[in-house]
Amino acid sequence: MQYRTLGRTGVQVSTLALGAMNFGAIGRTTQEEATAVVDAALEAGVNLIDTADWYGEGQSEEMVGKAIAGRRDDIVLATKATMPMGGRNRQGGSRRWLFTALDDSLRRLGVDHVDLYQMHRWDPTTSDEETLSALTDLQRAGKIRYFGSSTFPAYRIVQAQWAAREHRLNRYVTEQPSYSMLQRGIEAHVLPVTEEYGMGVLAWSPLASGWLSGAVRKGRDVATHRSGVLPERFDPSLPHNQARYDAVERLAEVADEAGLTLIQLALGFVNAHPAVTAALIGPRTVDHLRSQLAAADTVLPADVLDAIDEIVAPGTDLAPGEKFDTPPALLDASLRRRR
Repeated sequence: MQYRTLGRTGVQVSTLALGAMNFGAIGRTTQEEATAVVDAALEAGVNLIDTADWYGEGQSEEMVGKAIAGRRDDIVLATKATMPMGGRNRQGGSRRWLFTALDDSLRRLGVDHVDLYQMHRWDPTTSDEETLSALTDLQRAGKIRYFGSSTFPAYRIVQAQWAAREHRLNRYVTEQPSYSMLQRGIEAHVLPVTEEYGMGVLAWSPLASGWLSGAVRKGRDVATHRSGVLPERFDPSLPHNQARYDAVERLAEVADEAGLTLIQLALGFVNAHPAVTAALIGPRTVDHLRSQLAAADTVLPADVLDAIDEIVAPGTDLAPGEKFDTPPALLDASLRRRR
């Protein structure tokens, strides 16, 4: 396992980090299975575990807490807030909610602090000063060591950094964006900004929701867990999906020629970017985990990276409709039309 410094925090984290979204209802993973995954990940040298209150409405945090009991100090523990947790004011980035949300997360995790507390999404209804002030106070209270953002558009990352300086508050030290060989849009804007501010980057969905797992190939029936939940994302009749099927076939050839699995190629690609600190893997089973841990020491040579660029151009998203950092004004017509 390789390790890198998380931004400018001085904290060393493994370049493959364990994402726990599939623990519980989302992945239909039992406590026994989740604990086995955590055990195997820690044994392999993974030292960062990432979860969120929203995953399974708290189930993931509870499972992580039970799985790490007795070895908390060996783990860089991260969780997230802002997504709806039931009730009008049980979401977002307000001081009122964040104080409650963090206490709920700490209780479910069975710990007295988390190492990294992340805003799961940007909340356009709450000012940066409000959110950063609350997070700074939680940090000073010792309940969180650092805080970061997740899936923020580049301009919001910049705005938050400016607000922290303007109001003399602590700042986001990490960003967690979606990044893979098939979704490279953040190379054009988000990653240059995180490098400018010295932020750590934890890339989620490096296997593109299963597209790069080796289980999704042209001419075959797709029977992944994700395809059962979101079949439209794998419908070959849709042009953007056809583009992904074509790209996967060509990427699989690149992997074969390099003597790698498609998973190794995908994870090696994400970790090759100088702005990326770690790729977040989200296995449901120990077998899934082991297939991904095989990429722990994968370093892609320049000719392989060039071949990937030929298939999916730098800064390109093959499925732009599946981005999660689209500005609200593009989603809500009332925000872009004169009243």
